Amino acid sequence: MDWIYEPWPWYVSGFMIALIMVLLIMVGKNFGISGNLRTICSICGGGNKADFFRFDWKTQRWNLVVVFGAIIGGFIANQFLTIDTSVAIDPKTIDNLQQLGFENAGNTYMPEKLFSTAVFSDIKNLSLLIIGGFFVGFGSRYAGGCTSGHAISGLSNLQLPSLIAVIGFFIGGLVMIHLIFPLLF
Repeated sequence: MDWIYEPWPWYVSGFMIALIMVLLIMVGKNFGISGNLRTICSICGGGNKADFFRFDWKTQRWNLVVVFGAIIGGFIANQFLTIDTSVAIDPKTIDNLQQLGFENAGNTYMPEKLFSTAVFSDIKNLSLLIIGGFFVGFGSRYAGGCTSGHAISGLSNLQLPSLIAVIGFFIGGLVMIHLIFPLLF
């Protein structure tokens, strides 16, 4: 059982992603996580309020299984298969993050500064999470999908809009981490 606790080589997950994408292409399906929000809103009656949610959500049930599988798999991995919660981050990055107030940088995957229940009592962090969530939601809708949908599914289907979106995501990430992030923290 020790092999399951160790980090797996990149090529194992790369092969698995490629295999799933080949299977999805063969059956005519597109993978993406953000589209599931539309499906969930449709299931909950969103079609009564907006035409965007008025579609046959039953055709997307398979994608909901992917989302729930990712949630359950993440929970199992975190609760039962994680012995060491530290993250292999460059020491310079850890120093930079600690200077920005992330005291436990490198010790855990989710920094307590953003992911503890204390965030609900800190107006600055709560505001950042709400504004960030809005930008991610708006950006996903405006781009016609999220990073996983464009980078994995769109690029494997050789779609030019996905290539443009992925380049935009990458540039946006660089601008955020190098220019905006230090100003916020």
